[in-house]
Amino acid sequence: MTEVLSQEEIDALLTAISTGDIETEAPAAGTGAPAAAEVSLGGPAVTPSPTAKAAQRHRRIKIYDFKRPDKFSKDQIRTLQMMHEAFARLATTALSARLRTLVGVHVSSVDQLTYEEFIKSIPNPTTLAVVDMSPLKGSAVLEMDPAITFSMIDRLFGGKGKPVNLNREMTDIERGVIERIILRILNDLKEAWANVVDLRPRLATFESNPQFVQIVPPNDMTVLITLETRVGEVEGLTNLCIPYITLEPIITKLSAQYWYSSIRRGKATDSLDSIKGRLARTPIPVVGVLGSTTITMRELMSLKVGDVLKLDQPITAEASVRVHNRRKFQGRVGISGRKMAIQITRLVEDLYSDEMVFKKGGKRGEAKYG
Repeated sequence: MTEVLSQEEIDALLTAISTGDIETEAPAAGTGAPAAAEVSLGGPAVTPSPTAKAAQRHRRIKIYDFKRPDKFSKDQIRTLQMMHEAFARLATTALSARLRTLVGVHVSSVDQLTYEEFIKSIPNPTTLAVVDMSPLKGSAVLEMDPAITFSMIDRLFGGKGKPVNLNREMTDIERGVIERIILRILNDLKEAWANVVDLRPRLATFESNPQFVQIVPPNDMTVLITLETRVGEVEGLTNLCIPYITLEPIITKLSAQYWYSSIRRGKATDSLDSIKGRLARTPIPVVGVLGSTTITMRELMSLKVGDVLKLDQPITAEASVRVHNRRKFQGRVGISGRKMAIQITRLVEDLYSDEMVFKKGGKRGEAKYG
């Protein structure tokens, strides 16, 4: 039975139609049927106005999966990005010096996703390094685009590092070469994390098939740092995937406030320690000079295998040990194991004044080493 509206309900309905709060249906084509309002007599629900519909269509809706909640906050993601921007700068410098070519490393994105999604997103074969994140529990995965890997190998083998399309696994020799590159990169990662944790990353295993690298269950959340990498003319991506369970003990430190405060606290000390560390690792050429002599150009041109050069030094004289072409030590020549060696006997105190000593009775302007 049709429900009869009261006068108050009829007045309210007419008012709603006139103000546009209720959308009316257009009459059917070819008929003179009056327009009928779309209303619901069972409650207050009415058809929304065109303005409300347009607003609803343009409303930005973000889908949230309650089965897979986000583990990292926006602040933590930003902090991880800042940390790895510092890592990218360090890696750029180190790789440029090692490969003797222009290298560029930049942070492309920092995302959170499941470990299964990460594994499915990378090619097979590829370059995969499982990194022990001591003192944190667990491991991370460093993945490098094969194009980048083979370009580096080509450069280190004396090539120009031109783009190559190789879909194969690396040989044992190539693997040994690229492992050294990864170890250098891990040193830069340690330095970039120094303000948060005293990280001691270590290369645990090396793989080429992603299916063989299962550091966490497939549904575990991870953070993925994607780095755009350019080596000469070759471009590719380098990915660092770190599980949430590995970062959980330091998750409270992954905030911009902690990051900046730790930088201010340790800036001077860290800078000094960094300078000392780099100086300590600087290679310095050391040369042992047994003696010297002077020959004419004619004698030089006629030298052949088997000729003997007589040195100015007597057989009992000590050898001069030179650092960056300056005499620093004196020592005795001998043998250590199966190699020649020099035993330091004394230190030359004044490195500069001892460079040239004028002997008594020498010609004007003649300089000889003492």
